[in-house]
Amino acid sequence: MKSVLVIGLGRFGIHLIRQFHAHGDEVMAVDLDEEKIHEITPYVVSAKIANCAKEETLRSLGVRNFDVCFVCIGENFQSSLEITCLLKDLGAKKVISKATNEFHAKFLKRNGADDIVYPEKYSAEKIATKYSVDNVFDYIELTDEIAIYEVPVITAWIGKSIIKLDVRNKHKLNILAIKKGDDIQPMPGAQYVFEKDDHLVVLGHQRDVEKVLKLIK
Repeated sequence: MKSVLVIGLGRFGIHLIRQFHAHGDEVMAVDLDEEKIHEITPYVVSAKIANCAKEETLRSLGVRNFDVCFVCIGENFQSSLEITCLLKDLGAKKVISKATNEFHAKFLKRNGADDIVYPEKYSAEKIATKYSVDNVFDYIELTDEIAIYEVPVITAWIGKSIIKLDVRNKHKLNILAIKKGDDIQPMPGAQYVFEKDDHLVVLGHQRDVEKVLKLIK
């Protein structure tokens, strides 16, 4: 379970909150619009009507305590930039800022954003999964419960083959490919031996993937 701060309750911010709530994460929401705050009350543990462009406001939220902070302000780029910068200055662990174009993204990155999201390109469901579940590098949803995930190799698997570990039967995962940097080896054979820094592209149920990720040390 993650602790998430979402600043800005536009369409994207609201969808994001609902998806984190579905993952069982604890979300705090902040916006200037009282009606929007009331709309998302069932999906958050805390909500506040406030202007986050003010340092004292962000300081009062205790931003250091959140696993990830989302800046979802789309219409006022200046505010988005200021809030992103203030979050990092106040010690936020991870700041993810919404951008509408590459130009905005560059400035947000220069001012402290750890990552940039483009709602037009990526669904709120995908982003919530990526930042809710540790060690998921990428994610493609096939159904509500089944998806393809890019995850790191499990430490205990290094030096062992797919057939020896019996990944499919023991962990209920199908290994579709092995990624080594920019190189991809599709459909690795049963004798493939896992190596350090491998990324595994696996197909499986979300609960089974999360069980395996708990084995990472």
